[in-house]
Amino acid sequence: MISLPLHHIALTVGGDLLLAGDDTPDTVVSGTVDTDSRAIGPGDIFVAKPGETTDGHLFVPAAHQAGAVLALVERPVDEPITQIVVRDVVQALADLAREVVARVRTGGALKVVGITGSNGKTTTKNLLARILEDEGETVAPRASYNNEVGAPLTMLRVTEETRYLVSEFGASGPGAIAALAGLVHPDISVVLMVGMAHAGGFGGIEGTFRAKSELVHALRPGGVAVLNADDPRVAQMAPTAQDKPASVRWFGRGSTAEVRAEDVEVTADGTSCTVFVDGVSAPLRLRVLGEHHVMNALAAIAAATALGVTPADAVARLETVELAERWRMQPLGSPRVRIINDAYNASPDSMSAALRTLAQITGPGERMVAVLGAMSELGEYAGEEHDRIGLQAVRLGIQRIVVIGPEARRLFLAAVGEGSWDGEAVFFATADEAYDYLTGELRDGDRVLVKSSNSAGLRFLGDRLGEFFS
Repeated sequence: MISLPLHHIALTVGGDLLLAGDDTPDTVVSGTVDTDSRAIGPGDIFVAKPGETTDGHLFVPAAHQAGAVLALVERPVDEPITQIVVRDVVQALADLAREVVARVRTGGALKVVGITGSNGKTTTKNLLARILEDEGETVAPRASYNNEVGAPLTMLRVTEETRYLVSEFGASGPGAIAALAGLVHPDISVVLMVGMAHAGGFGGIEGTFRAKSELVHALRPGGVAVLNADDPRVAQMAPTAQDKPASVRWFGRGSTAEVRAEDVEVTADGTSCTVFVDGVSAPLRLRVLGEHHVMNALAAIAAATALGVTPADAVARLETVELAERWRMQPLGSPRVRIINDAYNASPDSMSAALRTLAQITGPGERMVAVLGAMSELGEYAGEEHDRIGLQAVRLGIQRIVVIGPEARRLFLAAVGEGSWDGEAVFFATADEAYDYLTGELRDGDRVLVKSSNSAGLRFLGDRLGEFFS
């Protein structure tokens, strides 16, 4: 975080300053801000956030011992560390992030990019950050820091030297993106797609559309909306002159997009295509697995070139990326048995894309195996969407469909109903049972996809299989 005196922080967050030791209201702090006491080091600021299973106030002593010089708390803690007592530490975190970004922006160099979409946010964030980091100091979220805590924590990592802040915005409900993006008002707002992810929390896909639109509405005057020309709902988000003074930069596979791709070819080693940026073409070879990542790369190129990066530099830097993120189309195992661990998150769209990728990278004489768990947060749509994925898996000719967990049983039943009734589809209640089956079933030449929502925990099964067959 930038250097700020204690009294200024207290004023910003509307809290009561309780001094300890030799501190005065003018004492300046500038350390990293975090809610995890294990990540705290000398000079840092600890945020004692109450949680569902524990309370951050219990860890103020540990944070102090690790070197924290300030704690944001909702009640005073009996520990000799300076504290700022606020009514709501999450709101205080947001208020502090808004102030820090605003102060850095007054220097004129900082540009802010916001990214949202039903799928692809984290991959696009990582691809764009890779492009921008060679231009200047770039701050981007760790993992999927995209909620009311993670997004402000990322914003608070900016310094006076930061040139780019890339923020990823998830939506827990209506108004969530508006609140987070409203802290920084992006110069560039990237919307990837509107799909069924989290549809249960929004009352359907139209509710998701409205939630994702909030990022475009949050643009700074004169900003740029980077929008997916292939998604009709995203295309409807284009700001008009009546909305605000903003421009649109389109990406997609269609001929009308300013940043587009042709001749896409998917292999087990990556994805190649020809990229056109404002009419100029260049070959692109992505090491990241999956045709769907081409759209994420196009979005990153569109945003980067809107910020002044040359297309040639953007493409060259993308080609150095070997992995989008751990547990996202992550190759494991060995050439003998390849494991693709994509079980950090899942929606109907990402599940469908991952299954298509499995089919594309499996060669003659090799066998496709899909290890699938539940897709969460679909609400009333869960049953029909799991049915649809089960049908797709069979129609793609996947020879072994291994379904895990009671929440995913509809997927198994749909696969059986579609014709996988002779042992092609199997069901296990737990990942341990599936592991025992798979370590005995998998053989040379198998290509194995492990895919589920985070809550299903199959990412750890993917790791175990990768280690077993390495």
